Amino acid sequence: MNAQKDGSINSVVYHPIGIIRSPHKEGSKTPIQPIYADGCRGFVEIFPQYAEGLRGLEDFSHIFLIFHLHLRKEVKLIVKPYLHDKEKGVFATRSPHRPNAIGLSLVRLEKIEGSRVYVNDLDILDGTPLLDIKPYTKELDSRLTSKDGWIEGIDPKEARRKGRRTGT
Repeated sequence: MNAQKDGSINSVVYHPIGIIRSPHKEGSKTPIQPIYADGCRGFVEIFPQYAEGLRGLEDFSHIFLIFHLHLRKEVKLIVKPYLHDKEKGVFATRSPHRPNAIGLSLVRLEKIEGSRVYVNDLDILDGTPLLDIKPYTKELDSRLTSKDGWIEGIDPKEARRKGRRTGT
């Protein structure tokens, strides 16, 4: 972190803790969200110096993967969501064209073997740098919502068909 004389921060630097390995090689063929990636399995290879931090993670069914969108090419403050026909501000979407190239994905944890974390519902490109892992818990993370914004108008069947990006 670099701080100015007035205490403001002008940059933040993170270092990957691992690499995400997935069957997804092309962004245009990758499911757009974990909910549409059922059956897409892969693993996270945690770097040896961080492997001890996995202790106890196997007790959770789901984990958040926080990652660097290393192939993001441009920042856009106004985007057209994949499943919607009207432009929105990037912060009202899950678009990768964010000012900070940070991604978040909720995946199912299948098993841990050594420094490999095997997951399902993977919607992340192969070779993506992993920044962090956090466990998902229904007690702390689940909320009943009263508003889901523009997503409320999406037909669930059409979203599932388009979201898998299988063309069917």
